[in-house]
Amino acid sequence: MEPLRIGILGAARIAATAIVAPAHDTGHRLVAIAARDRGRAEAFAAQHGVERVAASYADLLADDEIDVVYNPLPNGLHGRWNLAAVRAGKHVLTEKPFAANAAEAREVTAAAAAAGVRVVEAFHYHYHPVLLRLHELLDSGELGELRSAKAELLIPAPAETDPRWSFDLAGGALMDVGCYGLHAVRGLAPWAGGAPVLESASGTVRAGHPGVDETMDARLTFPGGATATMRCDMAAAEVRFALRLTGTRGEATAVNFVRPDTDDRLLVGDRVEHPGRRPSYSYQLAAFAAHLREGAPPRDDPADTVATMTLIDDCYRAAGFPLRPRA
Repeated sequence: MEPLRIGILGAARIAATAIVAPAHDTGHRLVAIAARDRGRAEAFAAQHGVERVAASYADLLADDEIDVVYNPLPNGLHGRWNLAAVRAGKHVLTEKPFAANAAEAREVTAAAAAAGVRVVEAFHYHYHPVLLRLHELLDSGELGELRSAKAELLIPAPAETDPRWSFDLAGGALMDVGCYGLHAVRGLAPWAGGAPVLESASGTVRAGHPGVDETMDARLTFPGGATATMRCDMAAAEVRFALRLTGTRGEATAVNFVRPDTDDRLLVGDRVEHPGRRPSYSYQLAAFAAHLREGAPPRDDPADTVATMTLIDDCYRAAGFPLRPRA
């Protein structure tokens, strides 16, 4: 397979884990990086083996040697730079959430379709054997008919100056961690009679940050009668990324479905399975490359992306929060 030729927008910390390590693991090229602070970009490139530093984001997008752009910028800048990359004819792997809101997500997906390029939202956990095994347990009938799902996504509070607390940069607990839970719940539609519908949502505001949610709780129902809950907290005492499925015949819990490289335990009844701790980011990049280079079917399509962003908007409205603004 011809290696992907990757350009990185910004020297974000997550980039080392989410694109640098998987590129080295799967044999793809890190062609260039651009950052607002050129010194940071140069340090990042030297440390992580990026071939060169571009003078600006625009220069990186204009580079003919780059065919894939990785976007780890703050949430509020995802849609803007995803759209710019699409207009430059680049495929995009963007950090979640895909955009600031559903309207912006629809604009980006429409532009990508018109340009004939792919924009994939980096829900990396979706490619890992832990999540695939959960779905296999539903397929096999071992859990019986799905009756409920519970997603919990907790992290300690970032610094007060962190962009994740910025309303203008589309911050909030739901945008940062809760989106994983909503995406995972939506992924259960094939075993629950169709896509879930939001029944209610409530949240708390981060002190000193009007409009920004510190916590969010959502309750959803599926056409087949199953229910789901999602709870996220961006000021918790612990890290917790658990997904529990309960069926008519049994129960299964992924102890850390978002980062199975740190804990791959899958509790199925009274047994413990270990599907593997290879990073989910490597599976994601390998799948993206197979799609672009060999035509392998994608795990998600643009309609899924817009539907997840629509559900995020629905939660904000139901909980009395303003929608996140586009940059």
